[in-house]
Amino acid sequence: MADNDPAAATGSCSSPASLAHPPFNVDGSSRARLCRDVPLRHTAPLAYLPEPAMQRPLHFISGLPRSGSTLLSALLRQNPRFHAGMSGPVAGLLGVLSGEMSQRNEYSLFISNEQRARILRGLVDNYYGAEIAGEVIFDTNRSWCARLPAISELFPESRVIACVRDIAWVIDSIERLVQRNALLPSPIFNYAHGSTVYTRTAMLQNAEGLVGYAFDALKEGFFGPHADRLMLVQYDSLCSNPARVMDAVYDFIGEPRFAHDYDNVVFDAAEFDQRTGTPGLHHVRGKVSHEARPTILPPDIFHRFDNDSFWRNVQPGSCRARIV
Repeated sequence: MADNDPAAATGSCSSPASLAHPPFNVDGSSRARLCRDVPLRHTAPLAYLPEPAMQRPLHFISGLPRSGSTLLSALLRQNPRFHAGMSGPVAGLLGVLSGEMSQRNEYSLFISNEQRARILRGLVDNYYGAEIAGEVIFDTNRSWCARLPAISELFPESRVIACVRDIAWVIDSIERLVQRNALLPSPIFNYAHGSTVYTRTAMLQNAEGLVGYAFDALKEGFFGPHADRLMLVQYDSLCSNPARVMDAVYDFIGEPRFAHDYDNVVFDAAEFDQRTGTPGLHHVRGKVSHEARPTILPPDIFHRFDNDSFWRNVQPGSCRARIV
């Protein structure tokens, strides 16, 4: 969205001069004479309008950081019918575009809910254009759990898969990355140098932090009215019994099962990880397995989150989300 040029939104003006002059004078008055022949609205019959966007099945990966979303994407992309990757910009683009169509924009008066829906679907459809291979698309972002109401309206056939893990081990995993890259201050912590594990944990768990926001979004989706569109994939289950988990994922999204190679799983985003000061953040290579290890967190931090894994305490039949 380079500018707010009405001519760009409605088509070329009748005079070539419109290409050289903006449609408004410096004082804001209209140069309508340059575009008097341009219709203000698309007048084609509804039968000639494009088909609804996103013809390919679309699903979303969300949940907590350091909880297996990259591993899940690496497994899904073994299926040649699927496109999956690391976290991308689609959710952020939808948020910005939704904001620009809200009432803070005085011209939102001219945008109906039907138009909003078409524009937002069109954004996703155009992002995943013909250059993106795959019959089924998976988009990853931590915010999708908080966007279930919008997903249900825009993409009623879509499902959200949320990867979860005990919060203490999420913090532990991030702290290991920080200490492994001690000479590269991370943007996760505003490039702070010389902070302690206590200050880093506090930054992670606050409402706007990497972990805190994702955790709140997860709870919103899990306990909300659209929980039937949500599946929680536990990290320990994915690592210890990947075949069972993947079968459940296929059943959840309504796709035929695929024979995955759990001994050779590969994913890497080295350039992105290097630029964000966290090399190894999205690195997956080798056999899927669960390896027990001691924590590097102080005991008081580690046990601070003992009661936060709410999905472990759900009574059978008391929630609509699936848990595997």
